[in-house]
Amino acid sequence: MSDSPSGSISSNGSPSIRTELKNGSDSLCEIKEAVVVLTRLPDYKVSALRPPTPPQFDSEDESLSSTDSEMQWKPDGDSSDSDFSVSNNRREKGKLRRAGRSEPTRAAAVANRSTYDDTRSTRPDLPEQELHVDMNVLAKKKTHRWQRGKILEIITREEDGRVKYKVDFQESGRSLVSGHHIAFVSTPTLEQLYVGARVVVTCQDSAMLQPGILAELPSRKNRLRFLVFLDDHKPHYLGLPALHLVCRPFEDSLEDLPDGLHKTFMKKYMRDWPYPHLTHYSPGDDLNVDVNGVQQKCDVEVVDCSLMEVVFQENQHKEWIHRGSMRLEHMQRYLNVTKAEEQD
Repeated sequence: MSDSPSGSISSNGSPSIRTELKNGSDSLCEIKEAVVVLTRLPDYKVSALRPPTPPQFDSEDESLSSTDSEMQWKPDGDSSDSDFSVSNNRREKGKLRRAGRSEPTRAAAVANRSTYDDTRSTRPDLPEQELHVDMNVLAKKKTHRWQRGKILEIITREEDGRVKYKVDFQESGRSLVSGHHIAFVSTPTLEQLYVGARVVVTCQDSAMLQPGILAELPSRKNRLRFLVFLDDHKPHYLGLPALHLVCRPFEDSLEDLPDGLHKTFMKKYMRDWPYPHLTHYSPGDDLNVDVNGVQQKCDVEVVDCSLMEVVFQENQHKEWIHRGSMRLEHMQRYLNVTKAEEQD
């Protein structure tokens, strides 16, 4: 047994002191051994020491990157025409993330978005909405003009079985109209809409109800709006509340359009969809636009997705035109070349 007393590691984990006698002298030499002790900190201390987490970036599917669009756009400063708000969506996502529900919610959102097809151009197979007496509707009274009214009577003709609706208009008068000249007052659901649908709309620049063809469903490329071509060829970006579905449209909704340049354009547009031909312009560019058969000089003022606002140099008149419109001189040249190639 050694004469040198020695310590040991204490049970509480603290280092002990080992003492040795050297050369029989009474002098003591203390040698300390370092021991690492790991102690678990409470969660609140760990949280206090952790650096702040940087904000998360939206995924590629959720962003409105300019690379998703082949054209540039400028906000018009008035989002009231749109029923969809990107900023609101992002605020809602932020709330859900803070509530600790981000992963399931994001997965559900992706699943829901995957079922939505913004290129849909066939009428959905949904039950037909009922029309009945005393029902408030929108009905055609004059060319390009629709008014609010009420169905007084539903008449079925014996000779051909065709159904007619007697409508009492709010302003004045009564008319017997067909089902393709009546529209629902209620706002349609997104699942009811498709590119090529026959609609009646209320435009911001006019209180009049006007018929048209739905040309784009909401997507990131058009800032989540609906594009509608009115029967007079004017294009408008609108929100969902401005749309009203025609009750009993033709199988081919273009049959209801009057013959002319616009009907020719819409046939080509639907044939090319979802890849319609678009010319490329930037603000400040000059171009020629057809006005009653005469090409007039214009300057591009704003490019908004598939549309652009032009200013006519002669009278400073401003007008929104589709970038694939047959009124554009460049588009007319393209169509002439294409037609010549097809004939060769």
